[in-house]
Amino acid sequence: MLQERLRARIEAKKAQLDALRPLPAAAVRRLQEQLAVEWVYNSNAIEGNTLTLRETQLILEKGITIGGKSLREHLEVVNHQEAIKLVEELAATQEPITPFQVRQVHGLVLARIDDENAGQYRNVPVRIAGSHYEPPPAWDVPAQMDDWANWLQKQAGELHPVVLAAIAHRKLASIHPFIDGNGRTARLVMNLVLLRAGYPPAIIARENRQQYYRVLAQADSGNVEPLVNLTGRAVERSLTLYLEAGTPQTAPPPSEEEWIPLREAAKLSPYSQEYLSLLARTGRLEAMKRGRVWHTTRRALEDYLESIAKKA
Repeated sequence: MLQERLRARIEAKKAQLDALRPLPAAAVRRLQEQLAVEWVYNSNAIEGNTLTLRETQLILEKGITIGGKSLREHLEVVNHQEAIKLVEELAATQEPITPFQVRQVHGLVLARIDDENAGQYRNVPVRIAGSHYEPPPAWDVPAQMDDWANWLQKQAGELHPVVLAAIAHRKLASIHPFIDGNGRTARLVMNLVLLRAGYPPAIIARENRQQYYRVLAQADSGNVEPLVNLTGRAVERSLTLYLEAGTPQTAPPPSEEEWIPLREAAKLSPYSQEYLSLLARTGRLEAMKRGRVWHTTRRALEDYLESIAKKA
């Protein structure tokens, strides 16, 4: 389910990260602050919030009000930060994840935006815009949430944490237990699962919005593999960032470990930049976006070419 090469890289990087602990406190704190801003910005942007990454950062770090932006958009930023703090607190415990905790998270997501429905299950039917999938009737939501929590607890030791987090997200989103804020809440709970298992958060990027909705639709049709691998690629990126932050930089990295744009990598391989981009997007080639540009390393490219040669 989790693509073989991607899973191997995730597990190797997780082992490297665990071996580095305890990580340098100052570097980790800066990275956590950076990832929190990215997490808030991207999750809100997926749902239509028009604040930029820089504007989101100014609201969170300086308390600045952005001219021309609505109060709701400002509250979505502040609320999401508070919800992340709760998720981190919950992740530090070993209690099973419960429907009550999901409602707590949702209560923060919609605080002061819709206090009447914040943390409350819906009591009306809903439809998901652009989807043929129909969520369960409102009267069945409490029972389905109990079933979801029972499933999550039973599968916690059976499924790989990345797989568990992705499927838990999909199941929660398909129940659509709230009037509004279901997507944000599902992504927060997905990361609660990951954090509790010792992984960093998976941040689904705004520029992947259409792909994200597409793989959710595929999951609703019974094919969860694309969603699992999209989540896995997001986890791998976060692991890479933590490794970079936690590794002392006493000398320049070896040339084979430097991140290079795919246009340069294409010159070192028999493949075009477009094909390397496809490999990166599907997790077959270790790669990471820096801004809008995919980067990989010479070592990652060599590893991929060797794996192909072995199968030939």
